[in-house]
Formats: sequence, C-alpha cells, structure tokens
Amino acid sequence: MRGTEPEELPFFVYGTLRPGEVNHHLFLRGRTAAEEPARLPDAALYEGPGYPYAVDRPGSAIAGELITPAPGAYGELLAALDLLEEYEGPGSPGNIYDRSARQALRPDGTAVRAWVYLAAPPLARRLADSGTEIPGGDWLRRG
Repeated sequence: MRGTEPEELPFFVYGTLRPGEVNHHLFLRGRTAAEEPARLPDAALYEGPGYPYAVDRPGSAIAGELITPAPGAYGELLAALDLLEEYEGPGSPGNIYDRSARQALRPDGTAVRAWVYLAAPPLARRLADSGTEIPGGDWLRRG
C-alpha cells in the first residue's frame, strides 16, 4: 500500500455494476481490463430499493464478477464507485456501504483479494432483522 492510498485491487461487483446492468454501462464501460465471473464466500444478498445489499454471513455465498480496472483508470474508477456506493471512508457514520478487501473465488476456486462494498453495520443489522434475502445470492436471477 502506498501512503494513504488504497491498495489497487480488482472489484467484486454483485448488483447494478454487473455486465448488462445499468450502472455497469454508466460507470465501468471502457474502464475495465477484465471482467470475469466469481463468487464471494461468507456473504448474503438482500433486496434494496432497485439495487442489492451484501452482508457478512458465514456459510453463504453470492454471485458476481471480478472487475479489473483498465491501466490508468484505477483512481478515477475508485472515486466514482465510492461516490456511487455512498462510501465516505473507513468507519464514517454516513456510509451506506463499507468498502472492504475480501477473498473472492474464480470458477476454478482460485482466491483473489478484491474490494467489495458491503452494507454498513447499522444497515446490515436492519437487513438481518427485517430485510428480504435474495435466494441463491444472485441479483441477476432474482424473481
């Protein structure tokens, strides 16, 4: 890691940033070097207002893609995604999502460390109490 800059990791996306979804076209088109299917272990997916929330859940997994930013696009993409996900920085009380480094799994089982936006703790608690879980953890296959 360089100074206070976050480590340049790929992103694990699981909702509207997935290929074919609205925010993929708005935020990722032309800014990626690679996009590949992956799963995020120990997480569950909940419905949100037009987009999903991922939360920590041991023993569950969610479907998504690993997005590798194009050379030279990392800083701009990170800033755009932090803004989209309403992430203001580590531990900020204004966060809707927290950006965390987690192990995602490629289809062959290879683990890849990636940034993922998880519901911030107060929201995660509300979802666990009264949220609607997306069966199978796949936003693209929701009912």
